[in-house]
Amino acid sequence: MQTSNLIVRKRIITLFLLFAVGFFGLGFRIFWVQFVRGTELSEKAMQNRMRDVPVESKRGIIYDRNGQELAISISSDSIYAIPAEVLASGQAKVIAQKLANVLDMDQAAVLERISKQSSFEWVKRQVDADQSAAIRDMDLPGIDMTEESRRYYPKATLASHVLGIAGMDNTGLEGIDYYYNDLVGGTPGQIVIEHDAANRPIPEATHKYIAPIDGADLILTIDETIQYITERELDKVFKERQAKAAAAIVMDPATGEILALANRPTFDPNNYGDYPDKNRRNWCISDAYEPGSTMKITTAAMALEENIVDENTKFYCPGYIKVGKETIGCPDRKAHGDQTFAEIVENSCNVGFVQVGLELGLSRYFSYVEKFGFGKATGIDLPGEAAGILVDKTNAKQIDLATMAMGQANAVTPIQLITAVSAVANNGQKMQPYLVKQVVNSEGQIIKENQPVMAQQVVSENTADRLCLILEGEVINGTGKNAYLEGYRCAGKTGTAEKISPTGGYLANEYVASFVGFAPANDPRLVCLVVVDAPQGYPYYGGWVAAPAFREIMRDSLRYLEEPMSETKGSDNQNDVEKTEQVIAPDVVNLPLTEAISTMKDRGLEVKVAGTGNIVWQQTPVAGSKINKGSQVIIKMSPFDEENNTGEVTVPDLQGKSMKEVASILAELGLHLIPEGSGLAYEQLPEAGKVISTGSSLKVKFQPIGE
Repeated sequence: MQTSNLIVRKRIITLFLLFAVGFFGLGFRIFWVQFVRGTELSEKAMQNRMRDVPVESKRGIIYDRNGQELAISISSDSIYAIPAEVLASGQAKVIAQKLANVLDMDQAAVLERISKQSSFEWVKRQVDADQSAAIRDMDLPGIDMTEESRRYYPKATLASHVLGIAGMDNTGLEGIDYYYNDLVGGTPGQIVIEHDAANRPIPEATHKYIAPIDGADLILTIDETIQYITERELDKVFKERQAKAAAAIVMDPATGEILALANRPTFDPNNYGDYPDKNRRNWCISDAYEPGSTMKITTAAMALEENIVDENTKFYCPGYIKVGKETIGCPDRKAHGDQTFAEIVENSCNVGFVQVGLELGLSRYFSYVEKFGFGKATGIDLPGEAAGILVDKTNAKQIDLATMAMGQANAVTPIQLITAVSAVANNGQKMQPYLVKQVVNSEGQIIKENQPVMAQQVVSENTADRLCLILEGEVINGTGKNAYLEGYRCAGKTGTAEKISPTGGYLANEYVASFVGFAPANDPRLVCLVVVDAPQGYPYYGGWVAAPAFREIMRDSLRYLEEPMSETKGSDNQNDVEKTEQVIAPDVVNLPLTEAISTMKDRGLEVKVAGTGNIVWQQTPVAGSKINKGSQVIIKMSPFDEENNTGEVTVPDLQGKSMKEVASILAELGLHLIPEGSGLAYEQLPEAGKVISTGSSLKVKFQPIGE
């Protein structure tokens, strides 16, 4: 009996222990599920019964400085699927077939997408209006649509490298749209709907709408009209000279505002996938090149600031100069002879600038290079800005200094160069360049505003003013004559740089032609830089390729801005004498009559023709004289009477030169030009090397470039 009771007790204890362990395990499980994994499992449960439909925000509008829309957001429908509802309908294959037919998609791919084990799947985004209407009429189970916005650029290619592109997910990918994405993109919203176990919406259950917050608007410094003018002229030079690339920037030197920025080749951001990736590269800020003689502006500023030279300091150019074991020459070893400092700028004399650079020394040169902002990013509000490449100053030698002083060896970006030249135009003050004036939120409040910022006083106001006058002479008398602006005082500098070869050294037949300048020279309103990479044909110099584009951009832009012409008047008192602008008489000797008259008219001068013939023999006053605008110039035509001429000259080789160059050379030798055709000289009679009398005539045939 006792044994039986003992067994019963053991069984009871064992059963109790088993129940205790079971309850303990169950309690631990409850604790684990409720407290350790409670949050995770609650979220999963929520996901199983909640359906989130995204509602994209609209990107802010991008305006030019005058309120013209450059980039906007337009609405379009995007088709999405709730896979659980599609599968529950039992019509997945039929639904996939209908969607594929309307959306022009692969049926198998659509079926795979709408049958996934997920709560939400995009079928196709931003579809055409007729497609969305057709799908709406079908009323397919598990298929619905939501309104999304996408970027649209109403001006197509205009300012494309400034604006950039935005992707399908309402995200900026390049340009201003990328740089200011956090402000422009806004905050997306969503619609939350609760479903039951059969994936049916539960009436009066959780239906939450979280409204999206639209992005802020950007007001740029870009002026749509000036941008159009700039791109028009850039297109011309890019196509006519069959260049590899071209770039242009227009800047307000007093504020640092960029009024126009353009590159070629270009692209349409509405369909950017249709263009090669290289077309989207922003050469203005992303690529560095050796600038050539445009960099001489900074060398000249350094020399004037350090009192190494003044405008009348004498130089002698024999056509070349030796620096150590190396020899540096002017183009074609042309000897400029005796010159003043102002004249070495006008003639873009390499020999003179090498002498100036060596006198400056490495330490002072690099100090100013850094002040002007080379070798580091300007900080402009665009992504991908390059810093440029400078010679390592710790290892720099005298030959490096010589080549840097004339514009080779260092590589700069167009935005760096125009910022540096703008400092000269702005009384020596370098301004921070920028593209966005204001950021305005969806409620119309200004949440960010960029103001002009002076980065540094690079040179004194006195130095800047003196250099402006010298650079004005470059346009009047020097290599920049093709940049002359009728009615405006203009200053600037040409540049023709050899291109670096990928294998080292320089390419034999490729150059970068450029011109940078500003107007009015006495009170600059605009600074403009035009750079053309590898122009085809001859002449390839900056004065022939880039200067004419600069002239047209500046002329139309200044007129658009209603900038007053250079003519000034005295007081309103009738007894005061009207003040008249003075101009430089151009050299028209040896030019055809029609071209001579046109040249004089461009300078605002009247013409009186004396004698007979088709070629100008003499002019009064002589070329280079300062005369009042509107004055009369007498031009005498050549009768080609060689009997009364005395003296002999050797006929030069004129092949490959333009008509103006030929006319200038023959005028210096006292010879007459009889031109045939147009373009570049390819045949002459008498031949080069013949000795003839002064006053004789030469018959020169010209042919268009490329023939």
